[in-house]
Amino acid sequence: MNKIIVPVDFSEQSEFALEAAASLALKHGAELIVLHMLELSNTIISSANEALHQETLYFIKLAEQKFDKFLDKPYLKEVKVKPVIKHFKVWSEVNEVAKTYEANIIVMGSQGTSGFKEVLIGSNTEKVVRYSDVPVLVIKHNPILLEFEHGVFACDFSEDAIAPYQKAKATFKNLGIKMHLVYVNSPDGNFNSSSEIDQRVSKFLERAEGDLKLLNEINVVSDYTIEQGILHFANVIGADLIAVATHGRKGLSHFFEGSVSEDIANHSTLPVMTFKF
Repeated sequence: MNKIIVPVDFSEQSEFALEAAASLALKHGAELIVLHMLELSNTIISSANEALHQETLYFIKLAEQKFDKFLDKPYLKEVKVKPVIKHFKVWSEVNEVAKTYEANIIVMGSQGTSGFKEVLIGSNTEKVVRYSDVPVLVIKHNPILLEFEHGVFACDFSEDAIAPYQKAKATFKNLGIKMHLVYVNSPDGNFNSSSEIDQRVSKFLERAEGDLKLLNEINVVSDYTIEQGILHFANVIGADLIAVATHGRKGLSHFFEGSVSEDIANHSTLPVMTFKF
C-alpha cells in the first residue's frame, strides 16, 4: 500500500477517517492524499467577472487556512501528507483523483443515513462508494484501536463477484487481515437449496481459485435479509471489518433495486470496505 486518499469536509466524521488513514499509512509506509472539495460551481470558477473571481480566490484561501488547521494533528507528524483542493463538488472526481495518484484505497468518514432521506439524498460517502473503482473504507467512529485482524467478505458467489473477490483477497492479504467468506441465504435475495448453494460456490471457487481448497471455509447463513445476515455473522465471529462488493448503481436503478453494499456502509457500526464489480 503506497497511497491513501482521504476526502475531508472538516467534520468530526472526516477527522475519524483521517486518523484511521494515518494509522494505516504509518503501518504500511503510505502517503496520505487529503482531499477537500469546495462548494463552488464551475460557472463561478470560470467566470470572467472580476468580482466573482475575487470571491473565488477568497473561498480558496479560506479553505487553505482551514486545511492547515485541520491537518495540524499529532498523529500526522510522522506521516507524509499531500493536501489537495478541488474547486467544486463532483463526487465521481474522487475516483479520478485516486487514479491520478495511483491510490490503493479511499478512506472516508460517515454518519450513515436512514429512512426517506437515505433513498432520496444519500450521503457523500455513499456517492463516492458508487463511483469508486478502488476500494473504499468507511469509518463510522473514532478509531481508538484500529487493528484489522478478522474481516468478513460477503459474497453472492456469482461470476460477476470474481473480480471484487480477488481485489478483496489481495487487499486483505496486504493489510494482514484474515478473510471470512460468507454467503447469506435470504428471501430478499435468490433463496437457494443447500445443493444449489454448494454448486454455486464450487463453480465460483473453480473460476476464482482454480481449485476447491476453500470449499469447507465458506460460511453459509440464513436470515430475513442479506444485510441482517452479514451484520449478524460479523458480530458472531467478532469481526473488525466488513467487506462487500458494490454494483455502483445510481439514480432510479438504485432507488428500485437498492444496494446491499450501500445499506451496509450506512448501517454498520463496524468499518466497511467496498469493492466495485
